Amino acid sequence: MTVRRLAAVVLTAAVAAGALTGCGSESWEKKCTTNADNVIECTPDQRPQAREVTGELLGGGTYDVAQDRGKVVVVNFWGSWCNPCRAEADDLEGTYQATKAKNVTFIGVNSRDDRDAAKAFERGRVTYPSIFDPNGSVALKFDVTQVSTPATLILDRQGRIAAAIRGATTIGILKPVVERIAAEATG
Repeated sequence: MTVRRLAAVVLTAAVAAGALTGCGSESWEKKCTTNADNVIECTPDQRPQAREVTGELLGGGTYDVAQDRGKVVVVNFWGSWCNPCRAEADDLEGTYQATKAKNVTFIGVNSRDDRDAAKAFERGRVTYPSIFDPNGSVALKFDVTQVSTPATLILDRQGRIAAAIRGATTIGILKPVVERIAAEATG
């Protein structure tokens, strides 16, 4: 690798790191509470507004998070190449089925993947749609530091980030958090 190319790679990594850490400002999740299950929960006055996020759906069409304002939105970041994503898929679908009647919706964000592999992964596992995000640009729109795969965000009815789970989750962890947020009074 040439010195010029190495310098370009280092510069790109530094810029990306700055973008992911909020350019040195304190990130929102540090103001919230993290429990033993690695769930970060924020009180309503601590919740940051999620940015406008749109993307192309794996099955065709587009998704805009603004269309789900008024609903609790569970956003799961996954990849077909990710073994923990395979392990949590049934729990995500189970939570989706158990909470959708409470005006809760789910959207997946498939990152760093091949479209055919992603579609094959979803088939028979989940019934909610996913955004196809091969280069990770949709994930960055959520302005979340330290995005890992898998990870899950829960947006409240006002479109604010109410909770985050870094790593794989289970129905026993995810469902109670979603139900608490869904039970909150709107306003």
